[in-house]
Amino acid sequence: MSEFTGERVIPGQVDIDLFNEHMARYAFAARLARGKRALDAGCGAGYGSGELARAGALSVMGIDSAADAIEYARTHYQAPNLAFEQASCSALPFADGGFDLVVAFEVIEHLDDWRGFLAEARRTLAPNGQFIVSTPNKLYYGENPFHVHEFEFAEFREELRAVFPHVSLYLENHVEGVTFRPHEADNTVEVRVDPGDAAPEESHFFVAVCAHRPQLGNPTFVYVPRAGNVLRERERHIALLEAELAQKNAWLETAKSNLAALQDEHEKQTEALERSNRWADELNAEIAERRARVVQLQEELRATTEGYTARVASLEEDVREKIEWADKLNAEVARQTGELAKAVSALHETEKELENRTAWAHGLDAELRVAKDQLTLYRESRWVKLGRKVGMGPAFPAS
Repeated sequence: MSEFTGERVIPGQVDIDLFNEHMARYAFAARLARGKRALDAGCGAGYGSGELARAGALSVMGIDSAADAIEYARTHYQAPNLAFEQASCSALPFADGGFDLVVAFEVIEHLDDWRGFLAEARRTLAPNGQFIVSTPNKLYYGENPFHVHEFEFAEFREELRAVFPHVSLYLENHVEGVTFRPHEADNTVEVRVDPGDAAPEESHFFVAVCAHRPQLGNPTFVYVPRAGNVLRERERHIALLEAELAQKNAWLETAKSNLAALQDEHEKQTEALERSNRWADELNAEIAERRARVVQLQEELRATTEGYTARVASLEEDVREKIEWADKLNAEVARQTGELAKAVSALHETEKELENRTAWAHGLDAELRVAKDQLTLYRESRWVKLGRKVGMGPAFPAS
């Protein structure tokens, strides 16, 4: 279901005066709708399209870019000569000259490409057709967050004249009047409007009737809605305001009670805060004292560090000297180790030579013993002994 957002009008969901203000524009256009092919551009909830259809239009097409608005319109306003379609006002999906009457109430100020919409309205308007467009007075209503571009009277008039050769402008105001209506039904209506200067800068809305060709007549139009009893509506409005005031008074009493509770709580919180502040002051003093101690310790640590640094430097120098001495000692040990290796190698050679000579001596000794044994055997031989006796044979030493 569509909801009143503060900009789109939903019948039954808005103040009756606001609804009448919007409905009056459709009543103004309905006089020109009989037997016409009508387009309601930016139809919203569809109540205005329904009014044009009831006024005797040949056909009425209501378009809006919002899907929920079209769904609401199709559900609540149905007639053989009435249809609704979701479409953009800046790109109307209709043939050139397809409509005798195009209306766009409170639409142009919502469009980024409002000049494109004016061109589209002219394109789809039949040669004898009329385009009726309205917009709020920027000077009267001020800025609206739903609006893209708002108009003052002079700008609105010039922009329309730049597109349409014939433009008739009307000033719409929600005015107070007095009606005399017969108790018995009668179709005759007489209206008296006191003369006065029309002031565009003071008007609520601007309404323009635009056409390709000159238009006849420029009458003042007065719309008296069914709910047009001003005093009755004011009494209802006063009753609503009184109910709202009573509700707000009740809220105010509740707010006062809540405020008293909050003040009591505030006092408690203030007392607690003061205790916390005292504790914080004591804590700050203790922190300051500890910071001073930290500074003292940092100074002592700096002095100790300097002493340690000097001692470490001395130890490093001593270690360096000992490393140099150790390097020299290692070099000497390596040299002597090389000489010792050479001596060991020579000793091994000597031992090997000694072993060889010992073996050679042992061989000679063995040969000597064999020779001695043979010599002994030779001496003891009877043949040798016999030769010695006869003076023959070799002479042998005694030993």
